[in-house]
Amino acid sequence: MSTADVVVVVAACVGCLGAVVSLVAAFVLVNQVRRLERGIEALRHEAVPLIEEAHAAAGHAATEIARVDAVLADTEAVTAAVDQAARVARRAMANPVVKVLAWRAGAVGGLRRLRAPEARAPRAPRARGRGPHDDGLALETRSLPVARRTLVGPRR
Repeated sequence: MSTADVVVVVAACVGCLGAVVSLVAAFVLVNQVRRLERGIEALRHEAVPLIEEAHAAAGHAATEIARVDAVLADTEAVTAAVDQAARVARRAMANPVVKVLAWRAGAVGGLRRLRAPEARAPRAPRARGRGPHDDGLALETRSLPVARRTLVGPRR
């Protein structure tokens, strides 16, 4: 056997060994791909129902959000209507209520004067530094007990 024959035999053995290694690697890779496919199928079987559930929940949440938006819009409309009604009622009732309260205060004061026709007590002297509109009422009411003080003046 010559050197050339030995080189050819060694090359053939290395080629066969490479082919066997390639076949084993291909077999291992095919098995790994099949395992990966089975894992993907199992994941798909688990994930698809979850995704469908999530989609249904998102649709339900969108419906609920629309309902909440409608409730908020209705609440804002009711609030605006109540505010408007309160403003109208305030405008309509403020002047008459003030007039009724003033009339009542005047009537009560007049009735008191009619019941007690005695002469009015002289006013206390003004303190220095008071304005021209001070009538001394504050000095009179300070001398009365708290239970006898009213908005229309002291009782006599």
